[in-house]
Amino acid sequence: MKEIAKNKKAYFDYEILEEYESGIILTGAEIKSIRGGNVNLKGSYVGETEGKLAVKNMHISVYAAIQTPQEPTRERFLLLHKKEIDKIQGKLKERGLAVIPLRLYLKKGYAKLSIGICRGKKNHDKRQTLKRKDQDMEVKRALKKY
Repeated sequence: MKEIAKNKKAYFDYEILEEYESGIILTGAEIKSIRGGNVNLKGSYVGETEGKLAVKNMHISVYAAIQTPQEPTRERFLLLHKKEIDKIQGKLKERGLAVIPLRLYLKKGYAKLSIGICRGKKNHDKRQTLKRKDQDMEVKRALKKY
C-alpha cells in the first residue's frame, strides 16, 4: 500500500468518528498524475450529487504528457457499497458532521480514498492535540539519548 497524499489539516481540525475505504472513478490521465504524486486533498470534502457520493475540490494536477485539457478540481464519484452510501448520506444530513477525505493511496494498483465522518474540533481541543504531540516528541527525544 503506497500512500500518495494525506490530509494533515483534517486530522488537526476534525475529530474522526468513523473511517471508510472507497474506490474513486478517474480518467487515465488522472491516475497517471496520482501515481506521480501530483494530488492535493487540502480543502476537499465529500458531498452528494445525483444520489451518489462525490469528492469535491480535490486537486489533481494536469498530466504533462496529455494534451487534452482536464479540470483539476472536478467532481469525482466514489465507489462504495449501497449500505455504506446510505449510512454516509444519513450522517451528511446530521448537524455538525462532515465527510472529509483523509488519505489517498494505491492498493493493488487501484487508487483508494480513505474518507472519514468527522466532527469539528474546538480551539481548546486543538491546543490539547498540540500539547500531546509535544509531549510525545519529548519522550522520543529522551528515549533516543538512552
